[in-house]
Amino acid sequence: MSGLMDAIEIVRQFLASGGEVLILIGILTFLMWTLIFERVWYFKFLLGREVRNSLQAWESRPERKSWNAHQVRYALISRVSEKVNANLDLIGTCVALAPLFGLLGTVWGMIEVFNILSVTGGGDAKSMASGVSKATIPTMAGMVAALSGVFGSTYVNRIAERENQLFADHLTMDH
Repeated sequence: MSGLMDAIEIVRQFLASGGEVLILIGILTFLMWTLIFERVWYFKFLLGREVRNSLQAWESRPERKSWNAHQVRYALISRVSEKVNANLDLIGTCVALAPLFGLLGTVWGMIEVFNILSVTGGGDAKSMASGVSKATIPTMAGMVAALSGVFGSTYVNRIAERENQLFADHLTMDH
């Protein structure tokens, strides 16, 4: 129990030294990774059923060469592709927003530094250090969140591209 309390205290101190923007970056990072894990879960456990059902619908067609068959094939590919690509744009948006939130924290911290400078005339370095901390820590947190998100986003985007292509290749037009 003591270890948990120590960890909570360390997180509290980190949030206090980085300012309120760290909470926004934390929420954004949590949302981003929740969406990435949801996509991985979908690809691993649910996509196979979608593909099997669509392939079964395609294979049950008596003919596959007419204009109507092409349209049915296109619709099946579109439906599966829409499900495969769900949330990928939102993940990309979260990745792009993370460094911007970090920049917001930088500006917020620098405003605090300038406020201290105007009040004390620049003679209180200890007070300015807290503002500098609030300027640099959110920048670092935003960049770490963005970099981790780039790796996760790239991973799920590659899987989505591969699955879309494989599904389209499985819908043969042989008869």
